[in-house]
Amino acid sequence: MSQMTNPGRLIIISGPSGSGKSTVVQRLLAECQLPLELSVSATTRSPRPGEVDGKDYHFLSHESFTQKREAGEFLEAKEVFGLGTWYGTLRSVVSAGLNQGKWVILEIDVQGALVVLRDQPQAITIFVHPGSMEELENRLRKRGTESPEAIQRRLDVADQEMALKGHYTHEIINQEINNTVHQLCTLLTQYHGETIPCSKN
Repeated sequence: MSQMTNPGRLIIISGPSGSGKSTVVQRLLAECQLPLELSVSATTRSPRPGEVDGKDYHFLSHESFTQKREAGEFLEAKEVFGLGTWYGTLRSVVSAGLNQGKWVILEIDVQGALVVLRDQPQAITIFVHPGSMEELENRLRKRGTESPEAIQRRLDVADQEMALKGHYTHEIINQEINNTVHQLCTLLTQYHGETIPCSKN
């Protein structure tokens, strides 16, 4: 039987800004043996230099995004920071991956995850965080890329997200990146119907 007939799985990975989840996901995609695929989000913002439509994001006009949102074509969609820029997860993108037997990863915030779970309750949910709000604050301040006010806004959001981590099936503390990636791959492999090595190396 072809491997392509194996059903795909939906994986939701969330975590507060500064938790390192984006780096973890990129390493997971590169190193884990499972047929993982990162869902490409749609957005109304303009492409930045070097960004490719369909690879980095699906870049949509405000009109097109609104039409799709009103037609129920998004699993979740959100206006970010009230600035008029929308981001969302297209049902068609997720379905295409799952139908190909891919394990589709949604790297989305907690509010988006809760919306998706109402539609896709079978999703594997994982919350990644640095262990404490104190550690998160240290990481954000060490970046040195944002004002104290911007950092405080991120911390306020993170505090709300940490309070909702109980909605996730799994919780992983990201203290050391190699260990975190190994934990995640091992965890996901347990959902697979057969034993496979975790590392592609």
